[in-house]
Amino acid sequence: MSAIDELVSRNASLTERVLGDRSTPQPSLKVALLTCMDARIRVFAIFGLLQGEAHVLRNAGGVVTDDVIRSLALSQRKLGTREVMIIQHTNCGLQTVTEDGFKDELEQASGLRPTWSVEAFKEVKDSVRRSMARVRHAAYLPYTDNVRGFVYDVHTGELTEVV
Repeated sequence: MSAIDELVSRNASLTERVLGDRSTPQPSLKVALLTCMDARIRVFAIFGLLQGEAHVLRNAGGVVTDDVIRSLALSQRKLGTREVMIIQHTNCGLQTVTEDGFKDELEQASGLRPTWSVEAFKEVKDSVRRSMARVRHAAYLPYTDNVRGFVYDVHTGELTEVV
């Protein structure tokens, strides 16, 4: 059973809360999780994660950006992770904006137009697929075979895999 399978299983049957191993920065499950910064996503609780088991990366939307690739490169090359789990969610704030609309708003307020992508999307499953493809094709990452993506329902707690 892979580490991601283990996490999905834990999500389905959360029970006891136990502290994990803090002795090393290398995650014992050898997995990195990327998810949204949304406060409704309690990463450790929804997967029954113990401390020391996984690297957890968060940003707006849980999308793969250059900075996420940077973090994953360090996670894989220096800290031993071998799997990547991408978790985006229902009712995401990035579904309420558009790329140009938000950049226009920021430019109007600041006088400067952002050079970075907002990564707005309409369909969460399409966004998950794009992020999985970015990881799978990242030249800096040596381990791209076990990349899986999921949508977390913020209302029910259900986790659905995106293929």
